[in-house]
Amino acid sequence: MSSEATTGVITQMMTTLLAENPGYFLVEVRIAPTNNIKVFLDADTGVSIDKCVKYNRALYKLVEESGIFPDGNFSLEVSSPGLDEPLKLIRQYIKNTGRNVEVLLHDGSKVEGKLMAVNDTAIQVEEIKGKNKKREVLEHTIRIDNIKTTKIQIQF
Repeated sequence: MSSEATTGVITQMMTTLLAENPGYFLVEVRIAPTNNIKVFLDADTGVSIDKCVKYNRALYKLVEESGIFPDGNFSLEVSSPGLDEPLKLIRQYIKNTGRNVEVLLHDGSKVEGKLMAVNDTAIQVEEIKGKNKKREVLEHTIRIDNIKTTKIQIQF
């Protein structure tokens, strides 16, 4: 079975498991050449370690029973996407509204600011330039299809 087909089968298995809990959603499935399967889950209210363990055990059993990997030659990790992972789904953008983001556009330019609004076709980012009297607030409306990556920015 090709890597894409295997990814599709595992995606379907995970989607079926998540059907019982609509607050959770699948972000991505990655399979390394070493058969290391990484499944990234997210939730509208955050992902707990207990839920990752629960879904890991259930998915492991399904993958093992399916015989996709002969002789059980695979490893499985189920986790939430870390802060270093870019946002991939509209639902992730909605969840992170109000947070600071760095948006890299297809033309290579960057926009940094607070994610203010999201819809199916665009996001709105509020950028603050300058300080005190020279402070300027810019509103950017960015089409989703113009975005290469969006990452959450941590403020210290």
